[in-house]
Amino acid sequence: MDLRRHVPRTDAVLADPRLRTAEERLGRAIVKTAVAGALQRVRTGEIAPETVVDAAVAALPAHAMSLRRVVNATGVLLHTNLGRAPLSVAAREAVSAASGCTDVEYDLATGLRGRRGHGAVEALLAACPSAQDAHVVNNNAAALVLAATVLAQGREIVISRGEMVEIGDGFRLPDLLVSAGARLREVGTTNRTSAVDYAAALGPDTGFILKIHPSNFRISGFTASAAIAELAPLGVPIVADIGSGLLAPEPLLPDEPDAAAALEQGAALVTASGDKLLGGPQAGLLLGAADLVERLRRHPMARALRVGKMTLAALEATLRGPEPPAVRQLHTAVAELRRRAEHLAKELTEHAVDALAVDSAATVGGGGAPGVELPSAAVSLPESYEPVLRERRVIGRIETGRLLLDLRTVEPGDDAHVRDAVLAGRHRASPGGTTPRTHREET
Repeated sequence: MDLRRHVPRTDAVLADPRLRTAEERLGRAIVKTAVAGALQRVRTGEIAPETVVDAAVAALPAHAMSLRRVVNATGVLLHTNLGRAPLSVAAREAVSAASGCTDVEYDLATGLRGRRGHGAVEALLAACPSAQDAHVVNNNAAALVLAATVLAQGREIVISRGEMVEIGDGFRLPDLLVSAGARLREVGTTNRTSAVDYAAALGPDTGFILKIHPSNFRISGFTASAAIAELAPLGVPIVADIGSGLLAPEPLLPDEPDAAAALEQGAALVTASGDKLLGGPQAGLLLGAADLVERLRRHPMARALRVGKMTLAALEATLRGPEPPAVRQLHTAVAELRRRAEHLAKELTEHAVDALAVDSAATVGGGGAPGVELPSAAVSLPESYEPVLRERRVIGRIETGRLLLDLRTVEPGDDAHVRDAVLAGRHRASPGGTTPRTHREET
């Protein structure tokens, strides 16, 4: 029998109400691709002609984009490869509300042009009263390049050799600063730099002193560094890149710098990320002296680095709304994590899965709190489950020959999804199967 004689016409399949509804949501191109794939399966005899619509509907993606939601079970709170901080419900709702027309640069009271992002700036200043003013750009690298362009183009930035950092994927902050037209004046040594070293390097060409928190590595032993308070009396602006986005001290991370402390110690400007320990969207935060922030805001480069309305909405909602997931995960009691791990392991063992509830150590990630381990609990599985779960978008980590699903970074509402993913793949996960990949964060 010639199967081609029984293949439905494309337009007839597309006319099905389910696919017409999907077309309104996903667009015609995506629906047509799914239909073409289903028709090809009919031609090869894989499915019956009368099931082509069901097959096309099943092949449709959830959203009109290639990004796919994953469950972060790596134990890295701010996993760069997985999008760093997940947004709070309030932030997600704010993004949805801001997706239409908004008053992002319109003053409803006067009918005139308004200041862009004023709500997010006010929320930042309320969360960090030590700052006189604030500005938001698209990431922390953008914040640094804007500061270098405005304050040190054609001039010198004085920086310790121990703070000439690379932050991942071959990206080096010294290269970024030089690209802004600044010259770097290196002082001290890799392991020891004093206030005297900075003072000796100052001159008429000095734009500012840059203090960079080496957030993704540690140097131990015979070390020394100059604190912001020691450098403040030198009479030049101090720009402090704290990196992680803490606006106030965090008791669980006593060595992690925060914006309030840096400003109170004498920094003229602080730069930070919005999608790390702040728990918000990707953004670069600039907080500090009002005159400096205004200079940055009015520079032509600021236009190229500005953020959109949905980032502003998510940032403001993160600051004003309830505790975001990253902050909540940081503070979750280990006893609660153990309870969840034991319950999940018990459910799996009842279905003949080799699952164990074990203690583990989570990390902050995202270039924050290097060397700090957070007590956690995980479900331990044979490592052969790694590729099987990855296909189902559950991402764990390999440790001592086992796959760990660390629950510190898994939202409680996702426990059932993790369980179902393991059970769905248990027949394919056998010892000696596909060699798994490890999941190391790219900071």
